[in-house]
Parts: sequence; structure tokens; C-alpha cells
Amino acid sequence: FPIVMSAAAAHLPHPLQSPRHNAALRRSMRKKASIRRAAMITSAVPVLVNSCAGKMGHAVGEAVLESGNTLLPYSVAGPDVGVDVVNCAGQPIQLVPPEEAVSLITRLKEEHPELIVVDYTVPAIVNANADMYCSLGVPFVMGTTGGDRDALKAAVTASEATHAVVAPQMGKQVVAFQAMMQRMSEMFPGAFNDYTLSVVESHQKTKVDTSGTAKAIVESFRALGVQPFDDDDIELVRNPNDSVDRMGVPETYLDGHAYHTYRLTSPDGTVAFEFQHNVNGRAIYAQGTVDAVLFLHRQLYGKPGGATQKLYDMIDVLEAGVMR
Repeated sequence: FPIVMSAAAAHLPHPLQSPRHNAALRRSMRKKASIRRAAMITSAVPVLVNSCAGKMGHAVGEAVLESGNTLLPYSVAGPDVGVDVVNCAGQPIQLVPPEEAVSLITRLKEEHPELIVVDYTVPAIVNANADMYCSLGVPFVMGTTGGDRDALKAAVTASEATHAVVAPQMGKQVVAFQAMMQRMSEMFPGAFNDYTLSVVESHQKTKVDTSGTAKAIVESFRALGVQPFDDDDIELVRNPNDSVDRMGVPETYLDGHAYHTYRLTSPDGTVAFEFQHNVNGRAIYAQGTVDAVLFLHRQLYGKPGGATQKLYDMIDVLEAGVMR
């Protein structure tokens, strides 16, 4: 049959030039750009771990390598380490004294513009290290506990060019439990009015401070209405024999474990609730730290306009939903 085209139809814009097509084309281009950005951020992220001489830092270094990212062959370590080089999953890591930290990080940042630093040092130097990272404008993941946490967060927020993930707990599943308790306290304040709380936590004997996770969960229990309970009321188990006999820690994990028990008892003693999370080894924290590194890298370099905030925590990492 012959095709008849009216004069009006003859003057219609070509489909490839229509506003609808142009809008679809723009959406397609944006999608392709997003895919290109995603491809870019799946490339190896350069990571400096301070300090690979410690057990936690060493575990993170191994996790960085296992994840296919780039572990830089340097690490800032204290003078009491006693060696110049440590081996991390077959890769030699040159240990650098603290007085050379600024020059090292400055040079590495120039060589690796997308550098991210991971800090697993000791509580006594948490704030000094954070101040240094902020002054150098280098993004970092702070896994070290202790220090003045308010001052730490304030330093990141006030810095001009630094972004950070700061969390006392890097184990994703433990953080999810922590978030669940926090949200329960917000949804049901006073649900455990006048209940008595007891908390006992066992860690390796080298851990000198109270668990930050325990403190955070205690804060949620306070909001749920338990009887007055201070952080100093948290019972610390650091004696290896007590860890084995009382807490049930396997002897093979005495040098790296986290066993927490929270018990709530009703005023008349007829009702009890118990929450427990037991972790053997350091893998859960190392893997979560790598997720935090990738999350921070994605915020900085995988989004148009870069990161939307200066300070993140592990709940932000969880909520992003892009963990490995």
C-alpha cells in the first residue's frame, strides 16, 4: 500500500532530534559515564598502612593485598619495633620512624594522588596522627581506638581537604549489631527501664583500653532505660587464664580475640536478656577496614563533585551497600 504523509507530518522533527530522544541520549551518556567511573574505582587503590609492624596493621596489609589493591611498601612505626623491614604476605615493608612520617606521606601523596592511609597504631598517638593527616590533606581510615574522639572528629571536620572514616569497630557484622541496638534505643526508649546491666569483655592482654564497641552499645542500653551504668563499670578480662576458663576463648586465639557479653536483668530478677558477640582472630576487622578504604575512595573519586561530607563511620559504609 502506498504511504501517505501529510504536510504536517513531513515537517515533524526527525526522531533522533526529538526532545524525548535527546533526553534519553543524555541519560544514556550519564549512565555510561557512571559505568566508566565505576570501572575507574575498581582499579587498585594505593594504601599506606600505619603500622604494619603491629598485628592489626599487619592483618590489614594482608587484606589489602588479598583484595587486589596496592599496599605501598612503607609503614610508619615506633622506635621500639626493633626491625627495619617486616614481611606482609610476601611483600617487604620498610618501616619508617615517626619523625620521617610527614616527608614520607607528602612524597607518597605526590606519587599516588588517590592515596588513602589506614591507621592502626596506639591510643596515645591517635590525635597526633589524625592532626598530621589533616594537615597534609590526606584521606584516612582510623581504626585505632582510644584518644580524644571528640577532638579527632573535630579535626577532620575543620580540615580543609581531609576526609576520613573514623570508627572504633571495623567488623561489619559487629557494626550492624551495634547499629541495631542504637536504632532499637531510638525506637523504644525506656524499654528496659530499671533493668540491671552487666558487661564483660575479653581481649588479648596487649589491648590496654576499654573496647569502643562496648562503650557504644552501653550507650544504647542507657537510652533503653537501664539503671545507671558508667563506662568504668565495664569489666575487662585481660588475663589469658581467665579468658580461657571464664570466657571460653580458644587458646590459639588468646593473642587476638574479642568476646563481649551484655546481660540485662529485670528488677525482680525473674527476667534476663543476654547479648553476646565473640570474635576469634583479626580477619573480620581487616576485611571491614578494606571495605572502609574502598568506600572512602569511592566517595572521593567515584562521584561527581566528590565526597559530600568530611567525616564518615562504619554505619555509613554499611548503608552504602557496596561491601565485598
